[in-house]
Amino acid sequence: MLSIVSESALLHKIEKDPASFAELFHLYYKPIFGYIFRRIGDFDTATDVAIETFTKIFQHIRYFEDRGISIKVWIYRIASNEVNQYFRAKKKHNKLFERLDTNQDFRHYIEDDRARLEAELQKHHQYLSILEQVKTLPVKYQEVIALRYFEGKENKEIAEILNLNEGTLKSLLSRGLEKLRLKCNPI
Repeated sequence: MLSIVSESALLHKIEKDPASFAELFHLYYKPIFGYIFRRIGDFDTATDVAIETFTKIFQHIRYFEDRGISIKVWIYRIASNEVNQYFRAKKKHNKLFERLDTNQDFRHYIEDDRARLEAELQKHHQYLSILEQVKTLPVKYQEVIALRYFEGKENKEIAEILNLNEGTLKSLLSRGLEKLRLKCNPI
């Protein structure tokens, strides 16, 4: 890719202006990413490892010295180390879950947690759907519904905040909820 003279000039340039690292990045990103991708076999993971590789190259480029190896070899060594580190971490992770997988209590705990999180996500989607419908109501209904049901305020406190009497507030809440019901269940 680069001759030894060009490597040395580029390294000197990067030393003076770190923004020049972009030139090195453009020269080596595709081949390094290809190497990492072929080793790992997963695009997203390879992207993460490549980012980590080039971060380390950037952080340590000032320490590179020509000791009989080119910058290209040095970069590939860093990439290899990052790939190997990924596989070591994955192996530890897999061993941990293999041991935990044999434990029925742990599996039951994960399934319970999954069900709880899925239910929570479903509620969140319902909340967002209702919130979108509330936003389509006139402002007077939005205010009372938001203060009562989203903020958990009591009627007396809402009446004070909006400077309304409690009877008016109850009427606005009732009408607002009926309009919201019709929007959410237009049957």
